[in-house]
Amino acid sequence: MADTRLRRNLRGATAALRGREAAAAAEIPDWDDLREAGRAIRDRALLDLDVHLEELERAVTEAGGTVHWAADAAEARRIVTGLLRETGAREVVKAASATLREIRLAEALARAGATVRETDVAGMVLQLGEDAPSHPLSPAAHRDRAEIGELLRREIPAAAPGPAGDPEALAAAARAHLRDRFLGARVAVTGANFLVAETGTVVLLESEGNGRMCLTLPETLITVAGIDKVVPAWDDMEVFLQLLPRASSGDRMTPYVSSWTGVTPGDGPRAFHLVLLDNGRTRALAGDTGREALRCIRCSACANVCPVYERTGGRPYGPVHPGPIGAILTPLTGGVESAANASLPYASTLCGACADVCPVMIDIPDVLVRLRGMVVESRRRRPVPTPEMALMRGLAWTMSDPRRHEAALRRGTRWARLLSRGGRIRRLPGLLGAWTEARDLPAPPAESFRAWWARTRT
Repeated sequence: MADTRLRRNLRGATAALRGREAAAAAEIPDWDDLREAGRAIRDRALLDLDVHLEELERAVTEAGGTVHWAADAAEARRIVTGLLRETGAREVVKAASATLREIRLAEALARAGATVRETDVAGMVLQLGEDAPSHPLSPAAHRDRAEIGELLRREIPAAAPGPAGDPEALAAAARAHLRDRFLGARVAVTGANFLVAETGTVVLLESEGNGRMCLTLPETLITVAGIDKVVPAWDDMEVFLQLLPRASSGDRMTPYVSSWTGVTPGDGPRAFHLVLLDNGRTRALAGDTGREALRCIRCSACANVCPVYERTGGRPYGPVHPGPIGAILTPLTGGVESAANASLPYASTLCGACADVCPVMIDIPDVLVRLRGMVVESRRRRPVPTPEMALMRGLAWTMSDPRRHEAALRRGTRWARLLSRGGRIRRLPGLLGAWTEARDLPAPPAESFRAWWARTRT
């Protein structure tokens, strides 16, 4: 919040995306019907996910690909690292993917001695600047053109970007830097937007063409995708190829829609590996709340309208999937037992804007409220209650009896008035002090409403 440049960049990026998305959705007279169709397809896929996954594995295998199953992020990293060792390659080109960030693949490959090349411009900027993503669709949205130009001049002077802030010059610099990497790469790693069960087809939507370069030039292609990316049939893509571009970037059609099925002799990679990642998705799938969250198609529309994330980006909140959807996916897949995950459902105003724009009609505020209940229940099961839980139990005991309640009000009012200065309480003592770190309390009146009522109405 103290970085005014970051706030300005984020505000400009999200406002532009928000306007484009609203205009693109308004072009379709049956937009809400299309959203309902997307919701129904995703629900159907998740309810019969085991059947669709078996069908997907069979179709990929028949097409010459190899399917690997990863129960968690560690297993996924081991699988990809092992496949890379088998090829003997020491360099990997990588297309941007939230799933690859989720399993921290780049770090694992670097530890294994491999050089990882980010191939989308935003990912390359973050890698060169040793930075973290701030937005699900535009990871470098917090950096402006001048910053990016200066970074490229400093880190890759051979690319020689032109005038600072000139988009054409910046794109040319990135292209010059990446071209030789693509041409020399033997192994590529990508994510996926959708997995079509009936045909074994992987579908990837992107705006730069780097993903298509990754899946056509290298000899070995490795795709890591969550098991929730499955759709039953190819016909279902008719709906999602209309929904996703409009909801994510405000485009009628994504510039690059790539689809591939297994391997084809003489065309594209000689080996294709599909790593299907669970990493808590089965855990989330076990309940209605989790199934609703897994309906997500990763469009990022919710992050663009959220008054919280619009101002700070996703980095302060920690999850790999930033924005409102990350605030529900991360606790559902990773559990609400950890303090970091338990805090995410509370990082929301519950204004409902995210539910209004979601292309598959996820009621994110409702899920957040349900998750808050799950957080409370998990804390009740602890052998030693948290300070907050102990305080709440004490309040419940006090307020359950009228005499205790009245006595507490009298004593609490006296103490609160002693803490006030100029009619405001600016710092509460002890654990309560965390509440007043960012807000003030009005001092209580000298006489409570109940006391006034008893004095004037009797």
